[in-house]
Amino acid sequence: MVTALASPWAYIATAQAYDNEMRERIALHRWRRGEGWSTIDAPLDLAEALEASPDGQPVLVDCLTLWLTNHMLADHDVDAACRRLADVLSRPRGPWFVVTNEVGQGIVPDNALARRFRDDAGRLNQRVAAVADTVLLMVAGLPLKVK
Repeated sequence: MVTALASPWAYIATAQAYDNEMRERIALHRWRRGEGWSTIDAPLDLAEALEASPDGQPVLVDCLTLWLTNHMLADHDVDAACRRLADVLSRPRGPWFVVTNEVGQGIVPDNALARRFRDDAGRLNQRVAAVADTVLLMVAGLPLKVK
């Protein structure tokens, strides 16, 4: 969807490479994107990175659940960060595409941190979906239009 638009495209990455396996995943992602992309690393400062993006530039954010994890593990005010992000996303200055994960369709996790993550991710996804023009759920690589 992003590459159907004119480049240059921005990829805002929220992942952090704490081990070799994750470094390899990140390298593969960069390689697969190819030419025409700039990468902005924003493991915590996603709202700020979006606000700094040039008017009209297509932006792909990957992904909200890693961003949420980063804030949770840093013991930040998750609710405030999510509210700020939803506010910024409600005022896009170009075509912005946001990747997230649906984590609430499985069993209830067996520990408090995982349950908090599931609940916070659900609330974040609801906030973002509320301000989005379009919401797609990807199932087996097939887009299902939700909104």
